[in-house]
Amino acid sequence: MRVPRVSRPTAIWTAVVVAVAAIAVTLITLAWGGDDGNGRPKPGSSPHRTRTTAPPSTSPAPSATPSPTSHPVPPPRTIPAVRTADTRSGPGWRYGGGSRVVADPEGPLADEARLLAGELRLSTAEGPARRGDVELAVESGRGGGPEAYTLTVHDGRVRITGADDAGVFYGTRTVLQAVRATGGLPDGEIQDRPDRPQRGLHLDIARKYFTPEWIEARLREMADLKLNQLALHFSDDQGFRIQSDTHPEIVSDRHLTKDQVRRIVRLAARLHITVIPELDSPGHLGAVLRAHPDLRLRRASGTPVPGSVDIANPGSAHIVDDLLREFTPLFPGPYWHLGGDEYLALTARDPEASYPGLAAAARRDFGGRAGVQDLATDWLNDRAKLVRGLGKTPKAWNDGFFRGGVVAPDRAFQIEYWTGREIGARPPAQYLAEGWKVVNLNDEYLYYVLGEPNQFRYPTGERIYEQWSPAVLRGTRPVPGGLPTGPDRVLGGRLAIWCDRADAQTQDQVAAGIRLPLRALAQRLWDPRTPALSWQDFTVLAGRVD
Repeated sequence: MRVPRVSRPTAIWTAVVVAVAAIAVTLITLAWGGDDGNGRPKPGSSPHRTRTTAPPSTSPAPSATPSPTSHPVPPPRTIPAVRTADTRSGPGWRYGGGSRVVADPEGPLADEARLLAGELRLSTAEGPARRGDVELAVESGRGGGPEAYTLTVHDGRVRITGADDAGVFYGTRTVLQAVRATGGLPDGEIQDRPDRPQRGLHLDIARKYFTPEWIEARLREMADLKLNQLALHFSDDQGFRIQSDTHPEIVSDRHLTKDQVRRIVRLAARLHITVIPELDSPGHLGAVLRAHPDLRLRRASGTPVPGSVDIANPGSAHIVDDLLREFTPLFPGPYWHLGGDEYLALTARDPEASYPGLAAAARRDFGGRAGVQDLATDWLNDRAKLVRGLGKTPKAWNDGFFRGGVVAPDRAFQIEYWTGREIGARPPAQYLAEGWKVVNLNDEYLYYVLGEPNQFRYPTGERIYEQWSPAVLRGTRPVPGGLPTGPDRVLGGRLAIWCDRADAQTQDQVAAGIRLPLRALAQRLWDPRTPALSWQDFTVLAGRVD
């Protein structure tokens, strides 16, 4: 029996329907993601499956059964990736000229609304929200912490809520990146928050002058990546780079004025970034010592030691404390970095024999068993007491603290762990076992040292993305022994730019060099689980959302 032929008009209409359906599927795939045929997401696809809170490297928990007209779709792709999403098919929200950013013009989110509206070239409005709008609201009492947010897309509009304006601000960063990547957001709900409370960039402006405009550009870049700290190392042997009224004689010719610093700090605050000043001592004070040679540390032979002050001389403490008091009002954030690293008296094989004056002062002040390390610990403790009295939490580098001795370090310090290379540098496990809170600046991955001296190599984003996590504090392996490395003990991390050979790169080359390392760091601090995207796909995404 022959099969009846389909009439020609019917065949044509069938072909048309199939073609239209294929085009629709293609457009949806381009807009909201897909894969390249090998299981890897294409540019524009999501790094997470729908409704998952499991590590991205594992299979997600099953979603609720969708309705016949609502199907799961991937969430937006951003850097850092959103952590939990329940997104589905529907009209979603598409960026357009009729959209507005809605917030109370007298409320806590007025600045966030103006910023997002300016970035997207939209208007602001008091409300009520209508189709096409992005609505911002603080909902006190919500869980997840001050940097958590909920982003809901329904009925053609976006609503971002959080317990604090910081969380809502990060929700606006998700919107901004989604617009850049795909032009909109799918229907559904995103619940997002950072894993680590401290996330940022450490910038050496002492050895190399960076313009205020360059620093402000880095702040905007950091904000888009949901980073929240910029540390400024502004004093070292090569320069002192902020205007001083109490000691103008120490300031380098090229420096930031206080008004320029205030502008930087104001912009940072607007972007929910804390600026952390670092006035390093008792080493790295060469710029101060050029104007005050009487404060130089000297060896037993009488030769001066580069960059190190004589901590047995009361004048050394006097000038450093003058500067700490002067600059505290300039930096209203909660932290002061006191340095403490590479004090050359403590790098000698026998500090007591090499520096008999320091050894005698230690025995005089702390008894016959005391040594130079006790005098140095007491120096840091005194500076910590001063800044704590000014309302700051002190930070210091890990090689400023030594085991043993008769003087115990102030427990208020947060340990900024960078090295295992220095003499006496203790492994991170010891700090964690003793209950210290630690910030990760592992020089194996996170040190961008201009000119690559002393076997340093410029860090790559790929190594950070694929090998580093907050628990990798020293070398290339996580802290051993089951010690606590969660966000309450390893508080976060920063990428550090050090300008040992200041002319090795221009500031524009520095910006280009840190671009992908900074994005990889942002991902691993927001969510330390193994990333879902391959490094290649991550770099493509970075190009789309920048």
